[in-house]
Amino acid sequence: MYRGVESIIQFQPHDKAMSWHPQYRSSKFRHVFGKPASKEKCYDSVPITCSVHDNHFCAVNPHFIAVVTECAGGGAFLVIPLNQTGKLDPHYPKVCGHRGNVLDVKWNPFNDFEIASCSEDATIKIWDIPKQLLARNLTAFRKELVGHARRVGLVEWHPTAANILFSAGYDYKVMIWNLDTKESVITSPVRTVNCHQDVILSMSFNTNGSLLATTCKDRKIRILDPRAGTVLQEASYKGHRASKVLFLGKLKKLLSTGTSRWNNRQMALWDQDDLSVPLIEEDLDGSSGVLFPFYDADTNMLYVVGKGDGNIRYYEVCTDKPYLSYLTEYRSYNPQKGIGVMPKRGLDVSICEIFRFYKLITTKSLIEPVSMIVPRRSESYQEDIYPPTAGAQPSMTAQEWLSGMDRGPVLVSLRPGSELLSPRPLPPERPVSNSVTLASPWPKDQTEKLAAEDGQRPFSPLEEKAPRWPAEQRLEEKRSWLTNGFDIFECPPPKTENELLQMFYRQQEEIRRLRELVIQREVQAKQMELEIKNLRMHSEQF
Repeated sequence: MYRGVESIIQFQPHDKAMSWHPQYRSSKFRHVFGKPASKEKCYDSVPITCSVHDNHFCAVNPHFIAVVTECAGGGAFLVIPLNQTGKLDPHYPKVCGHRGNVLDVKWNPFNDFEIASCSEDATIKIWDIPKQLLARNLTAFRKELVGHARRVGLVEWHPTAANILFSAGYDYKVMIWNLDTKESVITSPVRTVNCHQDVILSMSFNTNGSLLATTCKDRKIRILDPRAGTVLQEASYKGHRASKVLFLGKLKKLLSTGTSRWNNRQMALWDQDDLSVPLIEEDLDGSSGVLFPFYDADTNMLYVVGKGDGNIRYYEVCTDKPYLSYLTEYRSYNPQKGIGVMPKRGLDVSICEIFRFYKLITTKSLIEPVSMIVPRRSESYQEDIYPPTAGAQPSMTAQEWLSGMDRGPVLVSLRPGSELLSPRPLPPERPVSNSVTLASPWPKDQTEKLAAEDGQRPFSPLEEKAPRWPAEQRLEEKRSWLTNGFDIFECPPPKTENELLQMFYRQQEEIRRLRELVIQREVQAKQMELEIKNLRMHSEQF
């Protein structure tokens, strides 16, 4: 017996294929952890919907959180300012205009004050949310889309084109709507896709919005050309019954969640150009709740959230085998009925936050934010975990997209105070240098004469060196007057001592930010004064 063990032990070191040490992948996201918000920063006493529809029931942007709620005599949802945490007033105003239960809500990615909702009454409504707090129930919608014969279960905004909305109904149709019209009631979509044989369960766009992936109750995955309405790829694989599908950024891969033949919850990874057989399949557990996948293209991280679970699993996606590398999971005893996700531009980069969920916990009538954080000791901006990301500006109009044009998203940097990284060419500027060309195109006395006629001080090309604040920078400057993207003067008065304390801290933080802004402006003003002096000296010499 001992000789057998000895022979095995002697054999192992000589076998090059085996090793006593496990192989670890180098990854900056290995130690990402989930941090739930404290009780004071949660949204309490929220009447979350009791609907059994497999949707998120929650949509978030840097200003508001929208939650589908219970409402007698029709459908409604709540729009709560992001910084209005704590216990919700039982008489808080609702957005209610649907005659049936609301099934899905989605914020316009290019307008934080516009939201789309769909309902069992077979309509889609577009709402303008006022910047000030709602004083009463909002019943006046901006547009109503009427075209589906049965209830509408899903709505999705186009990721790069303005005013293009997709809807999927229980009439097995996907409809494409152009909202760039004057009509308040739109009865005819610009395109109807009729290729599905059953109820559509999910929709997902690729990065530039030229392709649409869908899952259907027949458990098939389809990749569509939305403008032509044709099916480009269809998965006929029987071993995986898909319920949700997701494009994985620019990796040309799809991820689907569903069940295996033995009813285990399962993930499958597919090649975008070949849906005959999945690249990998992975069984997760034997629970029955739907798995919601979320992908962060900036960090190549995949999050899998189970309906009825308290846990959030996360993986790192790579282009080579094994494709999915399990990192760890966030565990909680509170199961989520639905979940919302904050866009990247609404994250707190000062604490290295790379993702933020909003869990709908019906057992406690609670919405709990959970931040995914990369542990870093440095307090400076971490460029490597915040590459340029999609901003809040469309890259083309609705007509451009409908005519066949494709463009990627307009990118922005998440560095505080940074500007747009627009791929569009900027208008040509007049070249300015400190050479002889700095002289005015008119003689000095003529320039002064023209200025005197206008009643203004003399104009000189030297002043073109001074920054003309673009719209984006003015917007950034305006944001610095806000706390968490919301005007502190529009907040409701504090009702408790704790709320008063929170408002005091927010104002102190705002004062600190404004002081820093004033200091920056003073430094910029001094630099510009020095540059103008130098340029004037050069111009006088010539």
